[in-house]
Amino acid sequence: MMLAARLQRGLDGAATGLDLLPGDSRELLTLAAPPTPAAVLIPVTDRAEPGVILTRRTDTLRRHAGQVAFPGGRIDPEDADAAAAALREAAEEIALPPAAVRVIGAGDRYRTGTGYDITPIIGIVPPDLALIPSEAEVAAVFEVPLAFLIDPANHQRATAQWQGKARQFYEIHWNGHRIWGATAGMIVNLARRLA
Repeated sequence: MMLAARLQRGLDGAATGLDLLPGDSRELLTLAAPPTPAAVLIPVTDRAEPGVILTRRTDTLRRHAGQVAFPGGRIDPEDADAAAAALREAAEEIALPPAAVRVIGAGDRYRTGTGYDITPIIGIVPPDLALIPSEAEVAAVFEVPLAFLIDPANHQRATAQWQGKARQFYEIHWNGHRIWGATAGMIVNLARRLA
């Protein structure tokens, strides 16, 4: 119960703005096409030392192949809201039963340079669930200690050229996994909320 209370306190007032990472251009807010609404689930395991469940996408995907991500995707017209979309996507991608997730709330929305407006949904899940990755989308499922992810000492800033401009982003390295881009940005936002 303490985990849920801590997460809830951190989320109070969240989801009211669009966070951009340092160095990102404000032009991302004025993309030619309207952003695509999307949602991800940030599944936090309910254990003495909580963890966060992440996936590594397959190398065969058209977009974001091989990247570390939260389970999630576009919000479909049939989805009641962002939480419903995040739970549906988690069930499809890693066989996480929606009934096993206690939704705590939404984090800060995150807009990507590729045109997605992502709502992160934070949920508490029982530890050691038998998660099964969807072969078409997910190469691996793994858990990272929450304390490691939210420690600012592990948030490294990096720069890369994208569409002819230097873009800054965060990276978090854990056990051979490179967590970066939108996933790392949402983790950094959550860490700031929980600080």
